[in-house]
Amino acid sequence: MLELREVHAYYGESHILHGMTLRVESGTVATLVGRNGVGKTTTLRTIMGILPARGGAIELDGTSIVGLPSDRIAKRGLGYVPEERGILSTLSVYENLTLAPIVGPSGWTVERIFDEFPNLRERAKAGGTTLSGGEQQMLAIARVLRSGARTVLLDEPTEGLAPVIVERIGELIRAMKADGITVLLVEQNLRFATGVADCHHIVDHGSVVQTLSNADVIARQNEILELLGV
Repeated sequence: MLELREVHAYYGESHILHGMTLRVESGTVATLVGRNGVGKTTTLRTIMGILPARGGAIELDGTSIVGLPSDRIAKRGLGYVPEERGILSTLSVYENLTLAPIVGPSGWTVERIFDEFPNLRERAKAGGTTLSGGEQQMLAIARVLRSGARTVLLDEPTEGLAPVIVERIGELIRAMKADGITVLLVEQNLRFATGVADCHHIVDHGSVVQTLSNADVIARQNEILELLGV
C-alpha cells in the first residue's frame, strides 16, 4: 500500500503540494487526474524522493520513506517511469533490461518481457536512440517490471503515442494488476484511465479534492472532462 498524508512540497519558493493526501491499496490501479500544473507530476517526484517533502507523511507498505534518497526508495520496491521515460539511450534494449538493478524476487524475466513486447525482442540489439516513442515507453515500463518493483509510478505513459500503442500499454497495466503490482498513474486521457483504474484522485492546487470510484468517473465523465478543460 502507498499512502500520503498532508504532504507539502516546494520548487524553490513555489509551494506546489498543499497537504497532498491519498491512498493506493495494494494490488490496485489508481490515477491522479487534473489540469496541467496542479501538482500531479510533483506528487510522483516527491514520493520517489527526487523532490524532498517539506511536511507530511509518505509510507510504502506501512514504512515511512520520507527523507530517503531515491536509490534507497527504489530498493524498497518502488519503481518510477517518468514522463521523459529515462531509458539509457547509448545502450541497447537488452542492456537496458539486464543492467537494471533487481530490487525484488518477482521481477519479470527477459523472456517474459519479450513475449509481452514482441517489438522489443525484434529490437533487442538496437540502441535506445533508434527506438520509436512507443518502443521507448514500452522499454521504460519493461525495465521497471524486470526490477521486481511491487509499486509502480507511471507519469503520462500514453502521451503522444499512437492508438495501437496506447491500447497495448493498457493491456500491460492490466497484466501488472493481475500480478498484484500496485500502480499510481498520472493520465490525462480519461477514456484510457477508466479502462485500467480502480479509482481516481482528482487533483487541484496541489491536493486531492475528490476521490472517485471508476464507476463514478464513467457516470460523471462529461463533468470530469469539463474540470480537466478537455
